[in-house]
Amino acid sequence: MQETTNKPIIGISIGDMNGIGIEVILKTFADERMFDLCIPIVYGASKAISYHRNVYGMNDFEYKTIRYADRCEEGTLNVINCWEEQVTLSLGKSDEQQGIYSYRALEAVAKDLQQGKVDSVVTAPINKYHISLVEPDFKGQTEFFAQQFGVNNSLMMLVSDVMKMALVTNHVPVSKIADNITNELVYSKIHLLNESLVRDFMLDRPKIAVLALNPHAGDEGLIGREDDDIIRPVVKYANEQGILVYGPYAADGFFGTRLHQKFDGILAMYHDQGLIPFKALSFGQGVNFTAGLPIVRTSPDHGTAYDIAGKFIAEHESFRKAIFMAIDVARNRKEYDEMHANPLKKQSLIDKEAQDAQDLREG
Repeated sequence: MQETTNKPIIGISIGDMNGIGIEVILKTFADERMFDLCIPIVYGASKAISYHRNVYGMNDFEYKTIRYADRCEEGTLNVINCWEEQVTLSLGKSDEQQGIYSYRALEAVAKDLQQGKVDSVVTAPINKYHISLVEPDFKGQTEFFAQQFGVNNSLMMLVSDVMKMALVTNHVPVSKIADNITNELVYSKIHLLNESLVRDFMLDRPKIAVLALNPHAGDEGLIGREDDDIIRPVVKYANEQGILVYGPYAADGFFGTRLHQKFDGILAMYHDQGLIPFKALSFGQGVNFTAGLPIVRTSPDHGTAYDIAGKFIAEHESFRKAIFMAIDVARNRKEYDEMHANPLKKQSLIDKEAQDAQDLREG
């Protein structure tokens, strides 16, 4: 790797090798313009890359096998072997042994992230159940990276051009959701979402909507007390702390009236409440982003898609956008931190924006 390069190094965990992860990786970097933006390193196995390349007839696609991240090269897909043994692949098949290798790839890229050898990570889709057979405490990649970096409170976000959706609870059984909704948790998620919108997405004074837990926001207690006793007081308190947050809104009416278009961020109480409208409006165009981490982690908004694996019909737009977002958020954080460390630079940027706006009005 050239030491003078300014391109970010993006670590990519290989995911479940029987799914569509490798396919969308290959399709993304078949466009050589991607190498103008970053230096990608896939953590997994070069044999798996070759296998998929041959299945898809992409024999002209070249990659470079390296042993260490600091040996990566520009202009090519770098691959680090995280295991030496031969692994039999069966595209489209749910195979429990895949959990072993998906987890090894995650561990390897996390280690290099901790040592500063890569700048951001993009994770290909995994099968959480398969990994849980190897690591019983594994709940998901969001929780994995939070644990690896000693973060007690992170935020799962789904981001697209249509909306930025965040969750109070992630992978929690529906029967236990209400028990997890507390004043402290809801406020911490509002605070994290606001912080991420400002620092990661460079939004000044973002407006946040909070969705209600119960139908009709509880109907004044007739359908549950959580919205009146927990969520509403937290929203009021967050406003008093200077956060522009509103709600709780009954989720059906909120999206039915397209109220989501008026907010910079939305906070849902649980997984499906947020992801169903997000994927209905943005599927294949969204990115899964973990806010609140000291590093940048993104992933596509889809899963392993065993049903189409090996057919070369998987759309790669979401994975491509996950790469873009990993680059953009890292750059935004650097710029934000520099501005706040240097008030003069911040004022200079504010003055430039004001002049640009004036020029636009006059021209």
